[in-house]
Amino acid sequence: MIQIEGNVGFLLVQCCRAHRNRAEAALSELGLHVGQEMFLLRLCQEDGQTQSQLAGCMCVEPPTLSKMVQRMETAGFAERRQDPEDARVSRVYLTERGRALEQPVLAIWRDLEKCTLGGLTETEQMLLRRLLLQIQTNIS
Repeated sequence: MIQIEGNVGFLLVQCCRAHRNRAEAALSELGLHVGQEMFLLRLCQEDGQTQSQLAGCMCVEPPTLSKMVQRMETAGFAERRQDPEDARVSRVYLTERGRALEQPVLAIWRDLEKCTLGGLTETEQMLLRRLLLQIQTNIS
């Protein structure tokens, strides 16, 4: 059997899992799942987006986004409203309860970033970002 534990891809997967697990633990305290915080932050940035706009900027398929909207509505964090100019279009808005999560979510991401980059110098952090962007470009 070929050993893969030292491969960069294997290490990236392990890092992603650890990061996701830590994020999931912190976000669950707010009643959110991983991915829902990005949905929430996108709407904090620009409330009233269509589901197709949200799906595009979040790089998810429309059915995935639709399910996320349903869950966020059920939790009381978001609501859909018909577009006043085009009845065929519905737009997604944060509720007050959803908007109240913006700062706690940002704090979680700051903590995750601090933990993730702990022990790295500023130069190493910049290099890591550059390398990760290159890897993303390579495999996209």
